[in-house]
Amino acid sequence: MNNKIEELLSAVKLNDLISRKQIQEKKKNKALCVVAIIAAVAAIAAVVYAIYKRCTPDYLEDFDEDFDDDYEDDFEDDSFEIEEDSEEAVQEDSENFEEELEEK
Repeated sequence: MNNKIEELLSAVKLNDLISRKQIQEKKKNKALCVVAIIAAVAAIAAVVYAIYKRCTPDYLEDFDEDFDDDYEDDFEDDSFEIEEDSEEAVQEDSENFEEELEEK
């Protein structure tokens, strides 16, 4: 009779261990499912973003080209010449500026 009680107690302990393992496995499975769902949503978002960037036109590129054309049209006059500043010209300009400051 004593052996039967010991066998029963060991069976109960074994059953408790098995149920604990099953509960832990279910928790792990839930965590794995949550991570898998988050990864799937992130992958879908990345694909949608890539398609969006590929399909939308680049309006800034068109604007820059138009701006450059307009800017070049303003300075195509023959009377407009750019003089390169030499050291002497810079020196003369600074002297003239100092003289004007002294007069004021």
